[in-house]
Amino acid sequence: MLLESYRLEIFNSACNPGAMAVHCHAHLDQDVGPALPYLNTVLGGFEYIQEPPSVTFKAHGKLITVHGRKIAVNALKDEAEAQKIVAWLKREINDAWQNRDRIVPSFKGTPRPQLIEILKLLPKTNCRQCGEPTCMVFAARLAEGAKGIDGCPPLEKVPRQELAAYMGRFHLTD
Repeated sequence: MLLESYRLEIFNSACNPGAMAVHCHAHLDQDVGPALPYLNTVLGGFEYIQEPPSVTFKAHGKLITVHGRKIAVNALKDEAEAQKIVAWLKREINDAWQNRDRIVPSFKGTPRPQLIEILKLLPKTNCRQCGEPTCMVFAARLAEGAKGIDGCPPLEKVPRQELAAYMGRFHLTD
């Protein structure tokens, strides 16, 4: 087992102290840096940095970054959700490390969705039903994984299916 223990730090956003969501840093007692290329392959990270190593991906509807000695997760409901996600990630890290002889390590992020391709499929009405001021802002939030396709209520069935297929290529549909 590569990762055995960690300490959770739960905190509110310094730039938005009134926000309902909390953030989490899991300070790792063991260095998981050697497992990151394998974790990147398994979880389909969209950003991989080699020095110092880190991988960022979306899982459980959250953006997660794993460094050698720290995991960062933001926009969590509460400490219980943080504990659940970090425990899941601990299992994923250990599984990737244990199975590394059967996994081709990846030192690159997957391609990112293109803003213009997303925007082409949106209704472009700037109706604000998604909670964003414009369709362009919604497209940007969708591209970064902070919003989901269902966040656009007026999106019709066919464009919705096309957008889901497009976004599915980037592991940003959960």
